[in-house]
Amino acid sequence: MSTPKVGADIESICGRCGDVWHVVVAMVGSEGAKVVCKQCGRQHRYRPPGGAARSPRRKRSGHSRAKSQPASAEPLVPVDSSRPLRRYQIAESYAVGDRITHRTFGDGVVELEVGPQKIQVFFPGGRRVLAHERSDLADS
Repeated sequence: MSTPKVGADIESICGRCGDVWHVVVAMVGSEGAKVVCKQCGRQHRYRPPGGAARSPRRKRSGHSRAKSQPASAEPLVPVDSSRPLRRYQIAESYAVGDRITHRTFGDGVVELEVGPQKIQVFFPGGRRVLAHERSDLADS
């Protein structure tokens, strides 16, 4: 098997959609280190099909990146379509049951408060934890 080059097609397992067709975007030595999934567009490390990754995952120091929780078929609270759909803004305050629209995640419903100034929102693509009531982070 020849060594893949940046821009070449390669088989790799996508953790998001499960597809195997990818394009190499970065190399480390002769190994494909980063790939982009042709199905969903996600960029991730190379994962060979049918086996473990070529190199073990390194531990990250500091904060971990936020990930969405797996999407379930239904939100934890009933969606009340009589409530107005509000544009998400970090400085605004939201309550359980509020309907919001987010420029990246789309339309969702606030399911619960998960901590001070944090809410869990159900979106069709997955649950996300968002900040609210944070005027100190709002765009001026």
